[in-house]
Amino acid sequence: MVRVRQAAERSGPTAEEVRVVAVSKTKPLSLIRQVYDSGHRCFGENNVQEILKKAPQLPDDIEWHFIGHLQSNKVKSLLAGVPNISMVEGVHGEKSLLGIYIVIALIP
Repeated sequence: MVRVRQAAERSGPTAEEVRVVAVSKTKPLSLIRQVYDSGHRCFGENNVQEILKKAPQLPDDIEWHFIGHLQSNKVKSLLAGVPNISMVEGVHGEKSLLGIYIVIALIP
């Protein structure tokens, strides 16, 4: 993290403006929890099934990023199964984007 902070300061933004997403794909819960226990709260996953398995077993203050193309048939399960999802990095076409909009619109 020191190198990330130094690079951020050299390139212009302050270190607080740079967000590091720890990609947890294929990593066991024990390793994710170690990173969490060291203070990191931002994690990324590129597989809907994986994030649906991991998220409920980890603390609620994790900020999840979905870092792959989200297919329209998986929008509802992702948003329902991971209430603390913060970012969807990519969608697979207009249909997926519309699906995200509809699911979010239905949340009270």
